[in-house]
Amino acid sequence: MRKRGVKSVLDVATGTGFHSVRMLEAGFETVSADGSADMLAQAFSNGMENGGHILRVVQADWRWLNRDVHGEYDAIVCLGNSFTHLFSERDRRKALAEFYAMLKHDGILILDQRNYDAMLDEGYSSKHTFYYCGEDVAVAPEYLDEGLCRMRYNFSDGSKYYLNMFPLRKDYTRRLMSDVGFQTIDTYGDFQHTYRNEEEPDFFVHVAQKEYIPEDDGAYSAATNTARSYYNSPDADTFYHQVWGGEDIHVGIYQGAQEPIADASRRTVERMAGKLGLTADQTVLDLGAGFGGSARYLAETYGCKVTALNLSEVENERNRELTAARGLTAKIDVVDGSFEAIPADDASVDVVWSQDAFLHSGNRNRVLEEIARVLKPGGQLVFTDPMAADGTDVKHLQPILDRIHLDDMGSPGYYRRQLASLGFRAESEGGFEELREQLVNHYGRVLAETEKQEKEGLGNKISSDYLEQMKKGLGHWVEGGSRKNLTWGIFHYRR
Repeated sequence: MRKRGVKSVLDVATGTGFHSVRMLEAGFETVSADGSADMLAQAFSNGMENGGHILRVVQADWRWLNRDVHGEYDAIVCLGNSFTHLFSERDRRKALAEFYAMLKHDGILILDQRNYDAMLDEGYSSKHTFYYCGEDVAVAPEYLDEGLCRMRYNFSDGSKYYLNMFPLRKDYTRRLMSDVGFQTIDTYGDFQHTYRNEEEPDFFVHVAQKEYIPEDDGAYSAATNTARSYYNSPDADTFYHQVWGGEDIHVGIYQGAQEPIADASRRTVERMAGKLGLTADQTVLDLGAGFGGSARYLAETYGCKVTALNLSEVENERNRELTAARGLTAKIDVVDGSFEAIPADDASVDVVWSQDAFLHSGNRNRVLEEIARVLKPGGQLVFTDPMAADGTDVKHLQPILDRIHLDDMGSPGYYRRQLASLGFRAESEGGFEELREQLVNHYGRVLAETEKQEKEGLGNKISSDYLEQMKKGLGHWVEGGSRKNLTWGIFHYRR
């Protein structure tokens, strides 16, 4: 929260007060609210006993929060799985609307919940890594269905206690937040934006931003703006066009160590297209289209119409020029925009296509939700993305993350889980054809080509600083792939 400039915080699920105490110790101006007078009394006492903090406590019902609590706040926190105590959807919507109203114009809501999806679908388990009740308490659901989770707490002295909660599914909670006005919602699994192993997280943490973003103002998220600025730079435009492969600026599939990058990159396009069974009457949406090589290949080979959506205006202008030169303007529509807010109608696209672009998003959940929205029933999704290998510790990825200015990467397990939750079905190769070694081949090949062209005068066209940073970054990708911390391949799913 501190990075966002948050100062004032309303803790709406104070309980025994320890959340509020921790926030006061961190320097936040905190108001503590709870529906129970007994809880507030205990919280006040705990604040005095733990650091002499005088908690500003208010008894309040979430449904009438603005009546009971005054002022506006930079952040509202609703922790401890507390939101699941509301059993009526009407009450949940009313409470979220009250939270929204009490936030400043750019405020944030932080709300956590148990991973009821995993409990309902796979049975209860817990790693007890981030949340636990202590060594002398055993917790397990005594009863669980779509409308009730009754948790049993067994204490070491033989006593038992029970707590009834509504088992909120993750996407349902996100939809309610969106319905009351939150436009940007990030969801973390045990504090990781993309949880990298096959185990389900114990808890989800939703971070919803109140800031209003008009649909027609061309606004991009911070991560998208970073990528946009990078690919719009003259150095990047020259490098990718001259070194990376010209039309296809993506990871290639190589048959030999010295094969030209452009040939290997085109082979990836052919491999992906061969999975789809495309016909001339179908429409394809290419997300992160770059210079448009894939779009032109699809339009020429299959006769289909392609929308090439890309955030770099510089790349898009080059795409339009190359497309016009091939006489394909009637088949390909080049659109400036972000795949976090796709400018397309619901159920309007037969195929969504993307190559090595999703890693640049700071909200991959939103990207996949947008894809699910625009695809027709039965439509296909095919994409590649450089990823963290399942189970990789984020510390092994830090040099790469620093280079692309992101906090995390996707993983095969992450994409499988998210796509399944959105109603996608795995197609060829079980949904994912893993080609990790090709990532190593490609970045190694690009590094070698960069060094070769640098000796031939590439430094006269591209700044020396850019080239040094690029070579360093390519080396990190090769190292990460060689150590199996990274992977790459082709995903193929059907809506």
